[in-house]
Amino acid sequence: MHPRDLSATSPYVPGRGIEEVARDLGLDPDALIKLSSNENPHGSSSKAVDAVCDRAREGLHVYPKAAHTDLTEKLADKWSVDSQQVWVSPGADGAIDYLSRAMLEPDQSVLVPEPGFSYYSMSARHHHGEVSTYGLSKDDEFAQTADIVLEAYDGERIVHLTSPHNPTGSEWAREEITTLLEAVDDQTLVVVDEAYGEYSERPTSIDLVDEYDNVAVLRTFSKAYGLAGLRIGYGVVPESWADAYARVNTPFAANELACRAALAALDDDDHVDQSVETAAWAREYIYENLDAPTFESAGNFVLADVGDASHVAERSQEEGVIIRDCSSFGLPGCVRISCGTREETKTAVETLNGILAEVAPT
Repeated sequence: MHPRDLSATSPYVPGRGIEEVARDLGLDPDALIKLSSNENPHGSSSKAVDAVCDRAREGLHVYPKAAHTDLTEKLADKWSVDSQQVWVSPGADGAIDYLSRAMLEPDQSVLVPEPGFSYYSMSARHHHGEVSTYGLSKDDEFAQTADIVLEAYDGERIVHLTSPHNPTGSEWAREEITTLLEAVDDQTLVVVDEAYGEYSERPTSIDLVDEYDNVAVLRTFSKAYGLAGLRIGYGVVPESWADAYARVNTPFAANELACRAALAALDDDDHVDQSVETAAWAREYIYENLDAPTFESAGNFVLADVGDASHVAERSQEEGVIIRDCSSFGLPGCVRISCGTREETKTAVETLNGILAEVAPT
């Protein structure tokens, strides 16, 4: 007995956690700074934590029907859409799966960015789809345009866009997205992943779902809201086919505590504002002080070209600062540094500059 052939699917490679690094290197976990997973350095909203604690005492035996409905309606009100257009999911990854289930017939293809989030491809292959790629180039600062996508486009059923893009931080301009929406076939869905959207100064693409029936937008509570451990996100889709959600949604997949936390987090603007302001400060600090070329980012991270990413990431880890080696993204010369607190960011830059000085040519 064996699973079906999964050899075309590469496993997702997460950033290393503090506990495992501390265990491997024999270090005190409290002495480590983790800047490898784009997590919120301020943690979760205190309102979300209180909501989780309250609900954990009272209602874990109840399926999350009311909480799911309440969250759906609150998000619909936030974005001025109908409630059926909001597809609440276990993380934005869950919404990717729901769209794959709803749209892909066996052997249909999706078009994904390279480098990019590996789960776009994984989800397609899990649903018996094929994968094609469009390339983002370091030479032009990983610019994202309709022309770049259309040069690779060949009638794929789903086209994935990421704005801000992970791991590069580049963004899509509104006019480039609308150009693409109007250029692709009628039966091609364009999915705009805005997992880092709160950090961007550009407008969301959610309002486009009322204008086009071939666009969906993804959001998550993992980043600016600090709820990564609860796995809660959502998609917003056009009203004309929004009722597909009831047929593809896993029953009660978005759990009770996650829904309650998300409801509370939506009321904590101060926490989100603090998270966004800290990320903006940290990005500028890294640009100005890191002794390596960096790429402009609209997310809560910065991509840096350090020459030998594996070596620099390993040495940084030994010095107590965990960053992301981007070799798994196909960028063996680059590391991704998540935005920490001011103190964490300063320590990370100082540590990396010391390592870069060690490896600099003489």
